[in-house]
Amino acid sequence: MTTATTKLYEGMFLVDSALAGSDWDGVMATIKNVLQKAEVEILWLQKWGEKKLAYEIKHKGRGTYILCYFRADGGRIRDIERDVRLSERIMRVLILRADKQMAAQIERQLSQSAAHPADQSPAAGAGPVPTPEAAAQPAVVEAPPPQAEAAKQDQQANIDY
Repeated sequence: MTTATTKLYEGMFLVDSALAGSDWDGVMATIKNVLQKAEVEILWLQKWGEKKLAYEIKHKGRGTYILCYFRADGGRIRDIERDVRLSERIMRVLILRADKQMAAQIERQLSQSAAHPADQSPAAGAGPVPTPEAAAQPAVVEAPPPQAEAAKQDQQANIDY
């Protein structure tokens, strides 16, 4: 019997801005369902922002980014990516393994937020979206700073599933 080790991952989901504006709860439920189907532990899920896309994706010029940190077995990442491709609500996803320094920073942020719960509206994008697993726990106050673009490119080149 082998035990699977879970690793920390950062996922960036891209959804249509019009859909996110009209059915925010449905979009978040779709992302949570994809992640829960893959049996991951969602640590943090938040609207990251709305941006104009560099090029159209599925005839859409704007997109809403949703940032998520979760723990999962490496073999489940392909399942998540497959489910996103099959989803009509999610346009794209990028999943990167968070390095050890980022993992320590996230753990520190989660422990600090547990001591100081926030009272922010997730629908407005001001704070994190509570997950069913974290309903009994306080919400995360702020997002960890995004990694530098060069570090992400290096990480993407050395992805270890």
